[in-house]
Amino acid sequence: MYSEKVMDHFEHPRNVGEIENASGVGTVGNAKCGDIMRIFLDISDDGIIRDVKFKTFGCGAAVATSSMATELVKGKTVQEAMQVTNRAVMEALDGLPPVKVHCSLLAEEAIHAALWDYAQKKGIVIEGLEKPKSDIHEGEEQEEEEY
Repeated sequence: MYSEKVMDHFEHPRNVGEIENASGVGTVGNAKCGDIMRIFLDISDDGIIRDVKFKTFGCGAAVATSSMATELVKGKTVQEAMQVTNRAVMEALDGLPPVKVHCSLLAEEAIHAALWDYAQKKGIVIEGLEKPKSDIHEGEEQEEEEY
């Protein structure tokens, strides 16, 4: 069902915790499944992610994708972190069951939300970054009503 990498990141998650006075903090959730993910970034003056931590309330896949996402952005530039997609997180974990793909979306959104918070605090624009949704299912209800 789950790959060895998913199980490893679930049983031994990397970068768990909070960063005091973080450069950026992003919190996203999925109301349908109840997962909540918060990512904390410590970004240097030259735009390098020095440290990253996470706190996740959710299933094992949510913990594993949070852990892997933090590993993928640590030491990267802000622009490189923008390239970390849910697909990249899933590939790094050797895949996820279809019903757990939303966890990788949460990880991508949490990174983007933390980068958005950082950009707002610094008064800068990060190319390609859009204002994050607090719930990854925001707007779906409206789409469903249109059919």
